[in-house]
Amino acid sequence: MSTTHRAGERKFLFLLAGSRPDGNTETLVRRAAAALPENVEQQWLRLSDLPLPAFEDRRHVGPGVYPEPAGNARVLLDATLAATDLVIASPLYWYSLSASAKLYLDHWSGWMRVPGVDFKPRMAGKTMWSVSTLSSEDHAMAGPLIGTLRNCADYLTMHWGGSLLGYANAPGQILADTEALRSADSFFPATVRP
Repeated sequence: MSTTHRAGERKFLFLLAGSRPDGNTETLVRRAAAALPENVEQQWLRLSDLPLPAFEDRRHVGPGVYPEPAGNARVLLDATLAATDLVIASPLYWYSLSASAKLYLDHWSGWMRVPGVDFKPRMAGKTMWSVSTLSSEDHAMAGPLIGTLRNCADYLTMHWGGSLLGYANAPGQILADTEALRSADSFFPATVRP
């Protein structure tokens, strides 16, 4: 799949990493995405619909030991490489990413080592964004989640777009966080131009 985009053309990949469809994090990220210009392409994938196998670290076995991604891994790899912007929408679970989001990132280690994929150089220059809800009004609790994603972005020479956080402890509660909703309305457009 080609990753070439015309100058100014943006393609956002939204990875929904919550364990509950239509959860608070998904509500918040969809609110933010609604403010993107119409010419910005959006692709939405729910990680629970594309389960990945447990990641096996084969780095020290020898060269060429990571197989060509297939099935759900191929879908996620192709979508990741085709995007200019990657949005990880994960609720805060035990102070970090959801299990499905972490597993997706673990698979990056294998993708970097599959001959011909050129994962690391093809990720350089993309922008990573983070959207999350947490059950504490203390946004500092999301530090490990944000740190994980920022460090991944830095390692691959990606740009860091920023993080959008909201408070929600029960289904639908994000709609009461007016500050988060207001932030969502301007989260992307400040950086994304038509």
